[in-house]
Amino acid sequence: MIGQQLRAWDVLDERVLDVMALLPREQFLPPDWQNLAYADTAIPLGHGRRLAPPKIQGRALQALSPREDEHVLEIGSGTGYLTACLARLAGRVTGVEIHEDLAERARHNLAALGIDNVEVLTGDGLAMEFDRRFDVICLNGSLPGETARFEQLLKPDGRLFAVTGQPPVMHAQRITRLGESEWHTENVFETCLPSLENAPRPAEFVF
Repeated sequence: MIGQQLRAWDVLDERVLDVMALLPREQFLPPDWQNLAYADTAIPLGHGRRLAPPKIQGRALQALSPREDEHVLEIGSGTGYLTACLARLAGRVTGVEIHEDLAERARHNLAALGIDNVEVLTGDGLAMEFDRRFDVICLNGSLPGETARFEQLLKPDGRLFAVTGQPPVMHAQRITRLGESEWHTENVFETCLPSLENAPRPAEFVF
C-alpha cells in the first residue's frame, strides 16, 4: 500500500505514511472484506457507504496536514478509519456519522486501539449546529456544489478538504481561510466520491 499506492500517487508526507502504515485498516472493515483492506478499491461499510481507497485518504490527509495542537472536524466518519488517522496526527477530533450503528462501530474500533482524543457524534453533519470553529475540516464524501457552510466553520488559517462536482469529474479541493472574509481554494486532484448523505441534489438541466 505505501509504495505501490500512496507514494505512487504523490503521498510523500512521512507523518501521513507512518500513520497509515501503523494503523490496522482491516479492523475497520466488515469481516468479509478484511482481505481487501489494503487494496486499491473502495470497500462497502453498509448503508451504501464505502471506505475510500488508501490513495484518496492519503492525499486528503496530506492536503490537510493536521498538527498536534489542532482540532479536526470530520463529516462522515463511517467505521472510523480516517478518523483514527486524523486522531494520530491532530490533537483532537470531532467525528460526525449519520448512522448510529456505524458511529457505534467507529467508537468501538477507536477504543480498541486506545485512541481517546476523538468524540464521534451521531447526526447529520450537513445540518447540525456546532458551537465552535475548527482548525481542520474533512468531508468524507462529496458535495455537488458550494462548501460555504464549512468554510465559515474554519478558524483563520484553517483548512477544509472537500470533493465537489458531479461525475464523471469531481475536484478534490483544499480551502484555506485567510481571514474573516477571505479564502483560498486549490484543486489538488481529480477523483469521484459518493455524495454525503442528504447533500443537496444539483438542479437538473432543462431544455
